[in-house]
Amino acid sequence: MSKKEPRTKELIREYLLNEGLLREKLPDPQSKLEFGFIFSFPPGQETQRMSVFKPKDKNFIIIILRTQISESHVNSLKTGKNDKISSFLSDLRKYFIIKEVYFRIDIQNFRYEISDQLYLEKSGYISKNLFFNSIRKLFYSYMYSNIILEEKLSGKLKISDKNISKFDLSLYS
Repeated sequence: MSKKEPRTKELIREYLLNEGLLREKLPDPQSKLEFGFIFSFPPGQETQRMSVFKPKDKNFIIIILRTQISESHVNSLKTGKNDKISSFLSDLRKYFIIKEVYFRIDIQNFRYEISDQLYLEKSGYISKNLFFNSIRKLFYSYMYSNIILEEKLSGKLKISDKNISKFDLSLYS
């Protein structure tokens, strides 16, 4: 590999460090990863933890955002005549499909993860723009899932300022 060809691990680490997002190295007890990082997005005090990793012998990276639905929200979804949990999860699935993100929903534990997979060039290069577009797509999918949850809990579409305003959605503010 020539000096002009960046290595993926260093490139991703540099992108996250330059934006002040990198938090820690992702533990890999079974040695299935070439590398992995935990980071927070967006920058600021209120952030969402995400992770990025590259599986061994694969030519892609995976970015994941995991969410646990709070016990109080689960209890609120369970109350009432309508099956709000099924409706919420159905709406969530449809939205994730429309946004073209991978997802896994753990119904028994009321958690879900949203992920995106980005293929690397032969040199291991991935552009900063492509990388951050994927992060934003996952983050906005997460934000919209909160809006859907609020809608199910209140019975009407309501975009709460408290959930939106706690995140600083500008990278440069």
